[in-house]
Amino acid sequence: MASTSKIRVGIVGLSPNRGFASIAHLPALKALPEYEIAAVCTTRQESADATARHFGIPLAFADPEKLARHPDIDLVTVTVKVPDHYQPVMAALDAGKHVYCEWPLGRDTAEASRMRDAAEAKGVRHAVGLQGQRSPTINYVKDLVAEGYVGKVLTATMIGCAPNWGATLDRAYQADFANGANLMTITGGHQIDALCHCLGEFREVAAFAVSQRAQIFAEDSKAMIPLTSPDQLAVSGVLGGGAVVSFQIRGGMARGTEFLFEIHGSEGDLILGATTGGSMQRQELSLQGAQGKGAKLADLPVPAKYRFVPQAVPAGSAYNVAQLYAKLAERIRDGEPASPGFDAAVTRHRLIDAIARASETGRKQAL
Repeated sequence: MASTSKIRVGIVGLSPNRGFASIAHLPALKALPEYEIAAVCTTRQESADATARHFGIPLAFADPEKLARHPDIDLVTVTVKVPDHYQPVMAALDAGKHVYCEWPLGRDTAEASRMRDAAEAKGVRHAVGLQGQRSPTINYVKDLVAEGYVGKVLTATMIGCAPNWGATLDRAYQADFANGANLMTITGGHQIDALCHCLGEFREVAAFAVSQRAQIFAEDSKAMIPLTSPDQLAVSGVLGGGAVVSFQIRGGMARGTEFLFEIHGSEGDLILGATTGGSMQRQELSLQGAQGKGAKLADLPVPAKYRFVPQAVPAGSAYNVAQLYAKLAERIRDGEPASPGFDAAVTRHRLIDAIARASETGRKQAL
């Protein structure tokens, strides 16, 4: 691929009327001059053809292997549900194509590790959809902490909500913990990843991952089904630098504090909050800070350097995804490792495993 040519993307899992691909990936890619959308793949040829016509996409497939092997595809984006990630990701890697896969990468750490190892063996660029790592506010906070704005980090608190984990679930497959798509992995995974991105990894955790209901109503199947996934999560831990952290995801909570991330240090404080609704990684975040005794919190505008996508990129779900794609394009051009890559995904899967073990055993887990 010439350095001046566009990166041709094939999207596995795009639908005209629902799904994250249509509200985030599609507008992000359309706004970035480095890319063009060349193909779509769905489970049936009829729906693939209809989707391609709807969006004006040249190629349509019902088989992700055929999409991956097509010579007009440089990058495969996988946006199907979590338990179906493995096959299209491996097909893309087998074909030697770059891959962007949504988070969680796999149903479990073993599956994610196999994908990471295959990607490394092929020498392609790989990215995972932990787009909170490309949030302008999150990265500004990461740098402020590193530069000593708060001094030594003493403690941090993060609170998030998962309104879709209330009395009903949209999709039945999420109720089964083995499928790897639940409150702990999705909402919890995105938010705790942002915490670690800013402050560093945990060295030990204690946790409660709890199912408050034995059964739940699934909207897609219109039936009550067993619930083996947690619908509430509370984590306490110590980071590598010694900071004491509390982290909670409240399933079904739709009012009150939607998102809050407070960092308290020896010299100052930083407070991040929600602004527009939606998940933490899919919205702009507010930021306030204060340093020194007696100083009051004040707004901290995010410098322009933390935004590296065109103004045409819409706010909301598409923005941080576009930021991630923009950096991925640079790595495809220069051949350096992309971030966050599949290696970052495996690190996060392992943290979630430790949280699950801590809850199951009632014992702190070292990492």
